[in-house]
Amino acid sequence: MFQINRQLSKLYSSSALGSLSLTGAWVAILSARGYTLMEIGIAETVFHITSILFEIPSGALADVFGRKKMLIVSSVMCMIGNIIMIFSDSLFMVCLSIAFQALCYNFSSGTGDALAYDSLKIAGMESSFERYESNQLIIYRLYSGISTLCAGLALFMGYKIAYCIDLIICAVQISILFSLREVCAADTTEKSSRVMTGLCRRLILCFRESFVFLSTAKKALGIMLCNSLVGAVDTLLLFFLQAKLLQKGIPQWELGLALFFMQMGGIIGAKLILKFLKRNYKRIFAVSTFLVLAGIFAEHSFLYLVMAFGGFISSMGDDALQVRTNARLQSMFPSEQRATLTSMDSFCFSIVMIVLSPLAGIVFTYW
Repeated sequence: MFQINRQLSKLYSSSALGSLSLTGAWVAILSARGYTLMEIGIAETVFHITSILFEIPSGALADVFGRKKMLIVSSVMCMIGNIIMIFSDSLFMVCLSIAFQALCYNFSSGTGDALAYDSLKIAGMESSFERYESNQLIIYRLYSGISTLCAGLALFMGYKIAYCIDLIICAVQISILFSLREVCAADTTEKSSRVMTGLCRRLILCFRESFVFLSTAKKALGIMLCNSLVGAVDTLLLFFLQAKLLQKGIPQWELGLALFFMQMGGIIGAKLILKFLKRNYKRIFAVSTFLVLAGIFAEHSFLYLVMAFGGFISSMGDDALQVRTNARLQSMFPSEQRATLTSMDSFCFSIVMIVLSPLAGIVFTYW
Protein backbone atom coordinates (compact mmCIF):
# COMPACT_ATOMS: atom_id res chain seq x y z
CA MET A 1 0.00 0.00 0.00
CA PHE A 2 1.28 3.44 -0.93
CA GLN A 3 2.02 5.47 2.24
CA ILE A 4 1.31 8.99 1.06
CA ASN A 5 1.87 10.69 4.43
CA ARG A 6 5.35 9.20 4.75
CA GLN A 7 6.18 10.23 1.17
CA LEU A 8 5.07 13.82 1.75
CA SER A 9 6.88 14.01 5.09
CA LYS A 10 10.13 13.07 3.38
CA LEU A 11 9.56 15.68 0.69
CA TYR A 12 8.90 18.28 3.40
CA SER A 13 12.09 17.29 5.25
CA SER A 14 14.13 17.46 2.06
CA SER A 15 12.76 20.92 1.28
CA ALA A 16 13.57 22.13 4.79
CA LEU A 17 17.18 20.96 4.50
CA GLY A 18 17.44 22.36 0.97
CA SER A 19 16.32 25.79 2.18
CA LEU A 20 18.47 25.77 5.33
CA SER A 21 21.89 27.23 4.72
CA LEU A 22 24.46 29.26 6.60
CA THR A 23 25.35 30.86 3.27
CA GLY A 24 21.84 31.96 2.29
CA ALA A 25 22.86 35.63 2.36
CA TRP A 26 25.55 34.94 -0.25
CA VAL A 27 25.41 38.54 -1.50
CA ALA A 28 26.56 39.78 1.91
CA ILE A 29 29.23 37.05 2.11
CA LEU A 30 30.71 37.93 -1.29
CA SER A 31 30.58 41.62 -0.42
CA ALA A 32 32.47 40.93 2.81
CA ARG A 33 35.09 39.03 0.76
CA GLY A 34 35.73 42.20 -1.24
CA TYR A 35 33.67 41.57 -4.37
CA THR A 36 31.92 44.63 -5.81
CA LEU A 37 28.18 44.87 -6.51
CA MET A 38 28.98 44.73 -10.23
CA GLU A 39 30.88 41.46 -9.78
CA ILE A 40 28.08 40.07 -7.64
CA GLY A 41 25.65 41.09 -10.38
CA ILE A 42 27.75 39.13 -12.90
CA ALA A 43 27.50 36.05 -10.67
CA GLU A 44 23.72 36.51 -10.48
CA THR A 45 23.58 36.72 -14.28
CA VAL A 46 25.57 33.47 -14.57
CA PHE A 47 22.99 31.83 -12.32
CA HIS A 48 20.10 32.80 -14.58
CA ILE A 49 21.91 32.01 -17.84
CA THR A 50 22.65 28.52 -16.49
CA SER A 51 19.01 28.18 -15.45
CA ILE A 52 17.80 29.12 -18.92
CA LEU A 53 20.08 26.55 -20.56
CA PHE A 54 19.33 23.62 -18.26
CA GLU A 55 15.87 24.25 -16.78
CA ILE A 56 13.78 22.44 -19.40
CA PRO A 57 16.31 19.62 -20.07
CA SER A 58 16.46 18.88 -16.33
CA GLY A 59 12.67 18.53 -16.24
CA ALA A 60 12.72 16.17 -19.21
CA LEU A 61 15.42 14.08 -17.54
CA ALA A 62 13.22 13.82 -14.45
CA ASP A 63 10.27 12.61 -16.53
CA VAL A 64 12.39 10.04 -18.40
CA PHE A 65 14.83 8.80 -15.74
CA GLY A 66 12.81 9.42 -12.58
CA ARG A 67 11.99 12.32 -10.27
CA LYS A 68 13.71 10.80 -7.22
CA LYS A 69 16.99 10.38 -9.11
CA MET A 70 17.00 13.98 -10.29
CA LEU A 71 16.33 15.27 -6.78
CA ILE A 72 19.44 13.39 -5.67
CA VAL A 73 21.38 14.86 -8.60
CA SER A 74 20.21 18.30 -7.45
CA SER A 75 21.77 17.83 -4.01
CA VAL A 76 25.00 16.54 -5.59
CA MET A 77 25.17 19.70 -7.74
CA CYS A 78 24.79 21.79 -4.58
CA MET A 79 27.65 19.92 -2.90
CA ILE A 80 29.93 20.48 -5.90
CA GLY A 81 29.04 24.18 -5.89
CA ASN A 82 29.85 24.44 -2.17
CA ILE A 83 33.21 22.70 -2.62
CA ILE A 84 34.17 25.06 -5.45
CA MET A 85 33.18 28.09 -3.36
CA ILE A 86 35.34 26.89 -0.46
CA PHE A 87 38.42 26.91 -2.69
CA SER A 88 37.40 29.92 -4.79
CA ASP A 89 39.98 32.69 -5.14
CA SER A 90 38.67 34.52 -8.21
CA LEU A 91 35.45 35.76 -9.78
CA PHE A 92 35.64 32.90 -12.30
CA MET A 93 35.55 30.27 -9.55
CA VAL A 94 32.74 32.13 -7.78
CA CYS A 95 30.72 32.16 -11.01
CA LEU A 96 31.46 28.44 -11.53
CA SER A 97 30.16 27.72 -8.03
CA ILE A 98 27.05 29.79 -8.69
CA ALA A 99 26.51 27.86 -11.95
CA PHE A 100 26.42 24.58 -10.01
CA GLN A 101 24.01 26.16 -7.53
CA ALA A 102 21.82 27.02 -10.52
CA LEU A 103 21.98 23.38 -11.65
CA CYS A 104 20.91 22.39 -8.15
CA TYR A 105 17.90 24.65 -8.56
CA ASN A 106 17.18 23.33 -12.08
CA PHE A 107 17.13 19.66 -11.11
CA SER A 108 14.89 20.28 -8.10
CA SER A 109 12.49 22.91 -9.45
CA GLY A 110 9.35 21.23 -10.65
CA THR A 111 10.68 17.75 -9.92
CA GLY A 112 9.53 17.70 -6.32
CA ASP A 113 6.12 19.09 -7.26
CA ALA A 114 5.73 16.50 -10.01
CA LEU A 115 6.63 13.68 -7.62
CA ALA A 116 4.25 15.01 -4.97
CA TYR A 117 1.31 15.51 -7.34
CA ASP A 118 1.59 12.05 -8.89
CA SER A 119 2.01 10.55 -5.41
CA LEU A 120 -1.21 12.27 -4.34
CA LYS A 121 -2.82 11.09 -7.57
CA ILE A 122 -2.03 7.47 -6.75
CA ALA A 123 -3.66 7.99 -3.34
CA GLY A 124 -6.67 9.71 -4.95
CA MET A 125 -5.87 12.95 -3.10
CA GLU A 126 -5.06 15.40 -5.92
CA SER A 127 -7.29 18.01 -4.28
CA SER A 128 -4.79 18.19 -1.40
CA PHE A 129 -1.99 19.47 -3.63
CA GLU A 130 -2.78 23.13 -2.95
CA ARG A 131 -2.32 22.54 0.78
CA TYR A 132 0.92 20.66 0.06
CA GLU A 133 2.18 23.55 -2.06
CA SER A 134 1.25 26.02 0.67
CA ASN A 135 3.20 23.97 3.23
CA GLN A 136 6.20 23.82 0.89
CA LEU A 137 6.28 27.58 0.44
CA ILE A 138 5.96 28.05 4.21
CA ILE A 139 8.92 25.71 4.72
CA TYR A 140 10.92 27.59 2.08
CA ARG A 141 10.23 31.02 3.56
CA LEU A 142 10.75 29.88 7.18
CA TYR A 143 14.06 28.12 6.62
CA SER A 144 15.28 30.75 4.16
CA GLY A 145 14.47 33.31 6.85
CA ILE A 146 16.42 31.31 9.42
CA SER A 147 19.29 31.20 6.94
CA THR A 148 19.33 34.98 6.64
CA LEU A 149 19.40 35.22 10.43
CA CYS A 150 22.63 33.22 10.24
CA ALA A 151 24.24 35.80 7.95
CA GLY A 152 26.14 37.38 10.82
CA LEU A 153 27.24 33.96 12.10
CA ALA A 154 28.56 33.01 8.65
CA LEU A 155 30.56 36.24 8.44
CA PHE A 156 31.90 35.67 11.97
CA MET A 157 33.05 32.07 11.46
CA GLY A 158 34.23 32.62 7.89
CA TYR A 159 32.72 31.57 4.60
CA LYS A 160 34.82 28.37 4.31
CA ILE A 161 33.48 26.91 7.55
CA ALA A 162 29.95 28.03 6.62
CA TYR A 163 30.11 26.22 3.27
CA CYS A 164 31.54 23.11 4.97
CA ILE A 165 28.49 23.03 7.25
CA ASP A 166 26.28 23.34 4.17
CA LEU A 167 28.02 20.25 2.77
CA ILE A 168 26.93 18.27 5.83
CA ILE A 169 23.35 19.49 5.40
CA CYS A 170 23.40 18.32 1.76
CA ALA A 171 24.62 14.88 2.81
CA VAL A 172 21.73 14.52 5.26
CA GLN A 173 19.29 15.65 2.56
CA ILE A 174 20.59 13.00 0.14
CA SER A 175 20.05 10.26 2.74
CA ILE A 176 16.39 11.32 2.98
CA LEU A 177 15.95 11.46 -0.79
CA PHE A 178 17.23 7.88 -1.18
CA SER A 179 14.34 6.70 1.00
CA LEU A 180 11.65 8.25 -1.25
CA ARG A 181 9.46 6.03 -3.40
CA GLU A 182 9.84 6.70 -7.11
CA VAL A 183 6.57 7.62 -8.83
CA CYS A 184 6.69 7.86 -12.62
CA ALA A 185 4.11 8.43 -15.28
CA ALA A 186 3.90 4.66 -15.75
CA ASP A 187 2.49 4.40 -12.22
CA THR A 188 -0.43 6.69 -12.95
CA THR A 189 -1.22 6.22 -16.64
CA GLU A 190 -1.35 3.25 -18.99
CA LYS A 191 1.74 2.57 -21.00
CA SER A 192 1.29 3.60 -24.57
CA SER A 193 2.92 2.58 -27.81
CA ARG A 194 4.50 6.05 -27.97
CA VAL A 195 6.94 5.14 -25.20
CA MET A 196 10.27 4.35 -26.90
CA THR A 197 13.15 2.29 -25.62
CA GLY A 198 15.98 4.59 -26.74
CA LEU A 199 16.74 7.16 -24.05
CA CYS A 200 17.54 9.94 -26.53
CA ARG A 201 14.35 9.23 -28.45
CA ARG A 202 12.38 9.25 -25.22
CA LEU A 203 13.84 12.66 -24.31
CA ILE A 204 12.98 14.02 -27.74
CA LEU A 205 9.46 12.64 -27.43
CA CYS A 206 9.05 14.23 -24.00
CA PHE A 207 10.20 17.61 -25.33
CA ARG A 208 7.95 17.40 -28.37
CA GLU A 209 4.82 16.42 -26.49
CA SER A 210 5.44 19.15 -23.90
CA PHE A 211 5.72 21.86 -26.56
CA VAL A 212 2.67 20.47 -28.35
CA PHE A 213 0.76 20.74 -25.08
CA LEU A 214 1.79 24.37 -24.54
CA SER A 215 0.97 25.28 -28.14
CA THR A 216 -2.61 24.14 -27.57
CA ALA A 217 -2.94 25.14 -23.90
CA LYS A 218 -2.29 28.87 -24.28
CA LYS A 219 -4.11 29.53 -21.01
CA ALA A 220 -1.46 27.56 -19.11
CA LEU A 221 1.31 29.51 -20.86
CA GLY A 222 -0.36 32.81 -19.98
CA ILE A 223 -0.61 31.79 -16.32
CA MET A 224 3.11 30.89 -16.33
CA LEU A 225 4.11 34.29 -17.71
CA CYS A 226 1.89 36.28 -15.33
CA ASN A 227 3.13 34.35 -12.30
CA SER A 228 6.76 34.71 -13.41
CA LEU A 229 6.43 38.47 -13.77
CA VAL A 230 5.07 38.93 -10.25
CA GLY A 231 7.60 36.48 -8.79
CA ALA A 232 10.55 38.16 -10.53
CA VAL A 233 9.63 41.62 -9.26
CA ASP A 234 9.31 40.31 -5.69
CA THR A 235 12.60 38.39 -5.93
CA LEU A 236 14.49 41.43 -7.22
CA LEU A 237 12.98 43.64 -4.53
CA LEU A 238 14.10 41.32 -1.73
CA PHE A 239 17.49 40.89 -3.41
CA PHE A 240 18.26 44.62 -3.57
CA LEU A 241 16.82 45.30 -0.12
CA GLN A 242 19.80 43.41 1.34
CA ALA A 243 21.98 46.34 0.27
CA LYS A 244 19.42 49.17 0.38
CA LEU A 245 18.50 48.60 4.03
CA LEU A 246 22.13 49.10 5.03
CA GLN A 247 22.30 52.25 2.91
CA LYS A 248 19.28 53.64 4.74
CA GLY A 249 20.99 53.20 8.10
CA ILE A 250 19.69 49.94 9.52
CA PRO A 251 22.14 48.61 12.15
CA GLN A 252 24.03 45.53 10.94
CA TRP A 253 22.73 43.40 13.81
CA GLU A 254 19.15 44.21 12.74
CA LEU A 255 19.66 43.29 9.08
CA GLY A 256 19.15 39.56 9.65
CA LEU A 257 15.97 40.27 11.63
CA ALA A 258 14.64 42.52 8.87
CA LEU A 259 15.34 39.91 6.17
CA PHE A 260 13.69 37.23 8.32
CA PHE A 261 10.65 39.47 8.83
CA MET A 262 10.29 39.95 5.07
CA GLN A 263 10.41 36.19 4.49
CA MET A 264 7.60 35.75 7.02
CA GLY A 265 5.31 37.69 4.70
CA GLY A 266 5.43 34.72 2.34
CA ILE A 267 4.24 32.41 5.11
CA ILE A 268 1.23 34.65 5.76
CA GLY A 269 0.42 34.75 2.04
CA ALA A 270 0.73 30.98 1.61
CA LYS A 271 -1.64 30.42 4.53
CA LEU A 272 -4.17 33.12 3.65
CA ILE A 273 -4.66 31.87 0.09
CA LEU A 274 -6.05 28.57 1.40
CA LYS A 275 -9.09 30.54 2.62
CA PHE A 276 -9.76 31.85 -0.89
CA LEU A 277 -9.49 28.69 -3.01
CA LYS A 278 -12.75 29.41 -4.84
CA ARG A 279 -11.88 33.00 -5.73
CA ASN A 280 -11.34 33.95 -9.36
CA TYR A 281 -7.68 33.63 -10.44
CA LYS A 282 -7.70 37.07 -12.08
CA ARG A 283 -8.74 38.71 -8.81
CA ILE A 284 -6.01 36.90 -6.90
CA PHE A 285 -3.49 37.98 -9.54
CA ALA A 286 -4.67 41.61 -9.28
CA VAL A 287 -4.39 41.68 -5.48
CA SER A 288 -0.98 39.99 -5.53
CA THR A 289 0.31 42.44 -8.15
CA PHE A 290 -0.93 45.38 -6.07
CA LEU A 291 0.90 44.08 -2.97
CA VAL A 292 4.18 43.61 -4.88
CA LEU A 293 3.95 47.09 -6.43
CA ALA A 294 3.20 48.55 -2.99
CA GLY A 295 6.42 46.89 -1.79
CA ILE A 296 8.32 48.59 -4.62
CA PHE A 297 7.02 52.01 -3.60
CA ALA A 298 7.81 51.31 0.07
CA GLU A 299 11.40 50.49 -0.93
CA HIS A 300 11.85 54.14 -1.90
CA SER A 301 10.97 55.34 1.58
CA PHE A 302 13.55 57.09 3.72
CA LEU A 303 12.66 54.82 6.66
CA TYR A 304 14.14 51.33 6.73
CA LEU A 305 11.20 50.05 8.80
CA VAL A 306 8.81 51.05 6.00
CA MET A 307 11.13 49.43 3.45
CA ALA A 308 11.15 46.17 5.42
CA PHE A 309 7.35 46.23 5.64
CA GLY A 310 7.25 46.70 1.88
CA GLY A 311 9.31 43.54 1.45
CA PHE A 312 6.93 41.76 3.84
CA ILE A 313 3.75 42.55 1.88
CA SER A 314 5.49 41.89 -1.43
CA SER A 315 6.50 38.36 -0.44
CA MET A 316 3.00 37.85 0.96
CA GLY A 317 1.42 38.64 -2.41
CA ASP A 318 4.01 36.61 -4.33
CA ASP A 319 3.58 33.40 -2.32
CA ALA A 320 -0.21 33.64 -2.30
CA LEU A 321 -0.18 33.78 -6.10
CA GLN A 322 2.46 31.04 -6.31
CA VAL A 323 0.35 28.56 -4.35
CA ARG A 324 -2.72 29.27 -6.45
CA THR A 325 -0.75 29.13 -9.70
CA ASN A 326 1.10 25.88 -8.98
CA ALA A 327 -2.05 24.03 -8.03
CA ARG A 328 -3.87 25.28 -11.11
CA LEU A 329 -1.04 24.36 -13.47
CA GLN A 330 -0.53 20.89 -12.01
CA SER A 331 -4.20 20.08 -12.62
CA MET A 332 -3.66 20.98 -16.31
CA PHE A 333 -0.41 19.05 -16.89
CA PRO A 334 -0.36 15.44 -18.16
CA SER A 335 1.60 13.12 -15.84
CA GLU A 336 3.99 11.98 -18.59
CA GLN A 337 5.43 15.51 -18.99
CA ARG A 338 4.64 16.94 -15.56
CA ALA A 339 8.24 17.69 -14.50
CA THR A 340 9.13 19.03 -17.96
CA LEU A 341 6.16 21.39 -18.05
CA THR A 342 6.75 22.53 -14.47
CA SER A 343 10.35 23.27 -15.47
CA MET A 344 9.00 25.40 -18.31
CA ASP A 345 7.28 27.49 -15.66
CA SER A 346 10.68 28.02 -13.99
CA PHE A 347 12.19 28.69 -17.43
CA CYS A 348 9.70 31.54 -17.93
CA PHE A 349 10.78 32.94 -14.57
CA SER A 350 14.46 32.91 -15.59
CA ILE A 351 13.69 34.66 -18.88
CA VAL A 352 11.77 37.39 -17.07
CA MET A 353 14.59 37.73 -14.52
CA ILE A 354 17.19 38.18 -17.29
CA VAL A 355 15.10 40.99 -18.80
CA LEU A 356 14.19 42.71 -15.52
CA SER A 357 17.50 42.38 -13.60
CA PRO A 358 19.38 45.21 -15.39
CA LEU A 359 16.27 47.41 -15.35
CA ALA A 360 15.83 46.75 -11.63
CA GLY A 361 19.47 47.69 -11.03
CA ILE A 362 18.85 51.08 -12.62
CA VAL A 363 15.55 51.62 -10.78
CA PHE A 364 16.85 50.66 -7.33
CA THR A 365 20.11 52.60 -7.80
CA TYR A 366 18.89 55.88 -9.24
CA TRP A 367 15.20 56.16 -8.36
